[in-house]
Amino acid sequence: MRKQLMKGNEAIVKSAILAGCRAFYGYPITPASEIAEAAALYMPQAGGTFLQAESEVAAINMLYGASSAGVRCMTASSGPGISLMQEGISYMAGAELPCVIADISRSGPGLGNLGSEQSDYNQVVKGGGNGSYHTIVLAPHSAQEMADLTALAFELADRYRGPVVLLADGFVGQMMEPVEFPQAAVQPQVPDWAVTGTAESRGNMITSLHMDFNDMEVHLRGLEAKFKRARQLETRAEDWYAEDAEIVLVGYGIVGRILKAVTMEARAEGLPVGLLRPITLSPFPTTQLYRLAERARVFLVVEMSNGQMVEDVRLAVNGARPVEFLNRMGGNVPSHDEVLAVVRQLARKHTPVTQPEEEQVAHV
Repeated sequence: MRKQLMKGNEAIVKSAILAGCRAFYGYPITPASEIAEAAALYMPQAGGTFLQAESEVAAINMLYGASSAGVRCMTASSGPGISLMQEGISYMAGAELPCVIADISRSGPGLGNLGSEQSDYNQVVKGGGNGSYHTIVLAPHSAQEMADLTALAFELADRYRGPVVLLADGFVGQMMEPVEFPQAAVQPQVPDWAVTGTAESRGNMITSLHMDFNDMEVHLRGLEAKFKRARQLETRAEDWYAEDAEIVLVGYGIVGRILKAVTMEARAEGLPVGLLRPITLSPFPTTQLYRLAERARVFLVVEMSNGQMVEDVRLAVNGARPVEFLNRMGGNVPSHDEVLAVVRQLARKHTPVTQPEEEQVAHV
């Protein structure tokens, strides 16, 4: 495999095509616009369809139609556009229609600015649309992972028949890095549940409407059972020197890369620091965090938001250890020195006090 230098946004599109995606419907918005630009260039070359919709509302409903026909399809946007798509995402979750949605997040609320943030976490992880459903959410921290997790997103969307969101901050989307792609491409297959206009598919019904209360409850329990299975089988996180850490850093996306550098410098100073980087934000790596709490003395969550993932970390730790929080917002990113200074403070605060030798003997 040869490496290609490209932005993370472009890597998404190339990986999607190799994963069998043959339709892209979207509306450009910074910092995600390169995804639509690359899709306009490459999708027709692969025999697929690119269409710039008149709005994000139109784009997500085009995905509903394409997915209903069994086409692997995707869209991309940023926070304000994802807000407009939430009704359609809920419809697709209710109708059990697979698709991939890339959210390259920017500062908010409202229009905010063009700076990178991680403030779309609650919107996509907690399910911004109506009803009882979950979406699987993947969080890449490099251009290579933008490619790798896009391919995984299409697999998971088909496996669990629902929308999968790729949540990346603007830094990861805009950053250029070498990316490797697999040699073999996935050949798109039409699933047996799709509506294709043939006699064989005439009996297929795709809808999120179930008027009978009991039928609706059975349907919702089926959706929940799928997500419970995904929680058991698909939860992913990167453990970076966390197994023996007394101070565990937690961050995703570009923040995860900063925390890796902090971990290495802190280790060089003799500080017992490690990192747990969630790769699936939904399902969240609750079990891994709770297990680390058996040894760790304190957790430090670092986010580019007002504190959205930190609540999930606190729930995962379940009061076993303190969870501290450091953040930047508005397009600002926590600096390496800023995080390291807090780590040093936590090391002094949470270092166990050793009794003098004579005092230990007296207690014996």
